[in-house]
Amino acid sequence: MKAIIGVFFLITLAFAADNTHAIKAEILEKIFANISMKKELIIWSDDKELIGEFDKKGTFTTTTHCKDATLLILENKKNIEKVCHEKAVFVLDYALLKEIPQSFGAIFWKKGRPNIVILAPRAKAQSIIVSDKLDDYVEDKIW
Repeated sequence: MKAIIGVFFLITLAFAADNTHAIKAEILEKIFANISMKKELIIWSDDKELIGEFDKKGTFTTTTHCKDATLLILENKKNIEKVCHEKAVFVLDYALLKEIPQSFGAIFWKKGRPNIVILAPRAKAQSIIVSDKLDDYVEDKIW
């Protein structure tokens, strides 16, 4: 009986993890659909499951190397190569906004809910135009 419960628990965790990436990708798609950059939006991420979700939907062009991307999605700053340090970055952890100066936005979970922050001065400095539809998420500085 314990084995059956254990297997059920693992299966539930696996589906929950898949669902998290799908939800995260869906939210990011809505954000990126409301920003514009001077260059074509080509996405790279250190979260391969997130890239897989973007590839499934086919909404955005993705790449396997950060140097070919115009927008990086990061969950760990150690995963960014030096050649990509000047690219626009959207982070998956609020603390990374402080640590990565070229990051202009973040999505992170707090109290079980997704939170979105877009830093207007950083977006403007990178010639990223944020639609009025995202006004509720735009901040002038990090909290």
